[in-house]
Amino acid sequence: MKTKNMLACLCLTLATGIAAAQAVQTSGTLVIVPATGEVKHANDEANLTFMIEEQDKDKAAAASRVNQKMKQGMDILKRADAQAVLTTRGYYTYAVYPDEQPQPRSNGKLRQPSGWRVGQYLEMKTGDLQNLPKTVAAAQRVLALNGLRFGLSEVTAKQLDAQRIDATYKNLTERIASIAKAMGRNPADAVLDTVDFEGSGNYAPEAFAAKTMRAAMADAAPVEEPSFEPGETTLDMRVVGKVRFR
Repeated sequence: MKTKNMLACLCLTLATGIAAAQAVQTSGTLVIVPATGEVKHANDEANLTFMIEEQDKDKAAAASRVNQKMKQGMDILKRADAQAVLTTRGYYTYAVYPDEQPQPRSNGKLRQPSGWRVGQYLEMKTGDLQNLPKTVAAAQRVLALNGLRFGLSEVTAKQLDAQRIDATYKNLTERIASIAKAMGRNPADAVLDTVDFEGSGNYAPEAFAAKTMRAAMADAAPVEEPSFEPGETTLDMRVVGKVRFR
């Protein structure tokens, strides 16, 4: 008799729990749903930085060699890749002082430089990745390759934007359907109240992945072609949707 009473109590408890769960109302519930989407594309643009630096006791002599070699390097790049965009920047001149132990300056004399270091940078943007190793090797006979970054051209990035939005919105609708199922609701009962694309200011796509390469200063001798792998770029996007159930 005691066992029957215990079983009856257990069944009553389970039934009460089920009824309570079914009694939870979700009508009018507002659900915040985050979603993401991404697209991938092979990199089709390269941004390179070349440099030249000379050191001499005569500041004018160092500057002259820098100016001459920079012009030679630019001419080489223009012949090798006529469509490339070249931009010079970062011209600098620094005094070089001898390495010596500091002495008391009782006589008030200033240290005299032992020479001058002069240099300049050149940036190059190109979409000709097929001939890039040959172009760089030719320029390295005069200039040094200081940096290299692969990415997407502006045209390609704009073309991928629509695909990225589609992928993000698709993920949002899939997550809404999953949430509705978990709540025991029909996805058709979900009304999308707000869609916030990059609304918080934290949803901007990450900067293109950078790939930097270093090279030593080259002389006038022929230079073997370097090996480059452009790779691909992933463009991602986040969206936040506010869903209200009828």
